[in-house]
Amino acid sequence: MDLDWSSSSSAYSLLFQALSLIPISHYLLFTSLVLIVLLYRFLEFHFFQDLFSLFAGSPVALTYHPASHFYDAVVSKCRILHASYLATPWLSSPHLQTVFLNFFGRPPLFKYRRQLFTTPDGGTVALDWLLSSDGLIIHSYVSDHGTVSAGAIHMEDVVCKDESTPIVVVIPGLTSDSSSAYLKHLAYHSAKCGWKVVISNHRGLGGVSITSDCFYNAGWTEDVRTVVNYLHKENPRAPLFVVGTSIGANILIKYLGEEGENLPVAGAVAVCSPWDLLIGDRFITRRRVQKFYDKALAVGLQGYAKLHQPHFSRLANWEGIEKSISIRDFDNHATRIVGKYETVDTYYRRCSSSNYVQSVSIPLLCISALDDPVCTREAIPWDECRANKNVVLATVKHGGHLAFFEGITASGLWWVRAVNEFLGELHASHFMHVQKKIPKPNTPLDSSIDRGPYVNLTEDGMVAALNNDIKTDNNTEEIQVIRDTHNEGLKMIPEEKVVKRDELETNAKTVGSPAIAQIGSAQDAAANMITPFKRYLGQLSRQNRWSIWLLVYIAITTSWPLAESYHWYLESVKDAKRWSARSVIPGRSPDALQYCS
Repeated sequence: MDLDWSSSSSAYSLLFQALSLIPISHYLLFTSLVLIVLLYRFLEFHFFQDLFSLFAGSPVALTYHPASHFYDAVVSKCRILHASYLATPWLSSPHLQTVFLNFFGRPPLFKYRRQLFTTPDGGTVALDWLLSSDGLIIHSYVSDHGTVSAGAIHMEDVVCKDESTPIVVVIPGLTSDSSSAYLKHLAYHSAKCGWKVVISNHRGLGGVSITSDCFYNAGWTEDVRTVVNYLHKENPRAPLFVVGTSIGANILIKYLGEEGENLPVAGAVAVCSPWDLLIGDRFITRRRVQKFYDKALAVGLQGYAKLHQPHFSRLANWEGIEKSISIRDFDNHATRIVGKYETVDTYYRRCSSSNYVQSVSIPLLCISALDDPVCTREAIPWDECRANKNVVLATVKHGGHLAFFEGITASGLWWVRAVNEFLGELHASHFMHVQKKIPKPNTPLDSSIDRGPYVNLTEDGMVAALNNDIKTDNNTEEIQVIRDTHNEGLKMIPEEKVVKRDELETNAKTVGSPAIAQIGSAQDAAANMITPFKRYLGQLSRQNRWSIWLLVYIAITTSWPLAESYHWYLESVKDAKRWSARSVIPGRSPDALQYCS
């Protein structure tokens, strides 16, 4: 046993002596390779995949209804959506793309024209406009040192001041405003196409104070609804297109599903929507890298709350907000309380746009990246999008969250080009949605008949109202048809017997006959009693002509046993009377009477 132990010790000692002969630089190189592999997998790099494919990129997968005419007429003409997307090689990771967008982004430099809009509940929304005819547009980017690396040039007026110029309304993401890099990319390139662009900032963002007790959240659609209706009222000839990003995309889809066809939006685009907030909440706390985004977004929400601390401390749990380390914590201590939701999960379920995508009735393009580190692919409602003929879902294998950088210099965003091309094709087609007018509700028949100033006297003594003051609205023809059907089975009196009620009373007083006056009052009483019953029968007859005869048949069959019982009762009474009459005859005994009877 000692021999074996000594031999083993000598073997290890020989191994350590051999390892000591290896240079330290080799150990450092090996350690670096291991860390690179771990980091490559941790950050989900796809550089070698792009390299092996000779940087051909990945094709865009389109999900749509097989019988979608909207796809055939609009989306099929979009070359960008039918090509491939290749991420910037040195940003071949969804995490690098997302972080680079937020800290650098390289947005174009320009100035907005701000308009403060007041909502009906007293809230304030900042509308930042970028018009295609604005004079100074800077085609340069700010360098790392904060200086402008190129000069400024003037942008030519692409379009004249035409009232029919399309307007693009942009809904930002969570804690984002018009100064965000990705929104500047979208606004600049859309305005360069000759369109008007307006960023509808969320309440309390963009340097605007909160002026009401309402805060925005992932399902708050009132501000979008109010702003869109206002813009349509101010620009009735201009087509409205709405683009939502991240949480703004969730709000947009929910708004479209709530309104159906009754909205003045010609088309819409949702970029990187979270779709299902409950699944997203589970996803963002699953891995360590996702927890980084969860913490970062929670810090942003805390900063938003600190800007409006007097409101949050009064309406929510301020101590819980300060201690929040995740989005769920903030929603539990602030969003849930202000929005009056029972639980956080209730808030997530009710505000998820996946519940509303099946009700979208206007052309909608949805763009998502399958490697989105914030909005997981697990929440994408593939079947719901495929079942709706108005929805086309475009998914890209790579791209990150709202990034999609392309080119060797990462100077542009792929999804911005895709959105502008899609909106251009939609504007040139006949598939732009036009708001459907809400039909007026049918006027109840009894409301107009009961106010009629005339009465009809039929030959059988029936008193019915006759209304000659028919309103000339959209429902006049329909009401008249129903009224003719109702009166089809009634035998009306000649025209000369239609007299005014006032004339009946006047004639009765003039003649001085109490009998005539009593007849008039009796007719009024009969009208008061018969009119409701007659109206009920009239409604039944309008639904089905045979209903009244069916009621008569049912009444006869059900009352027939009662009639037989009544007949038996009358016979019994008659026999009792005959028995009592015979019992008083003298000289006859009851037995004899019974025998004779």
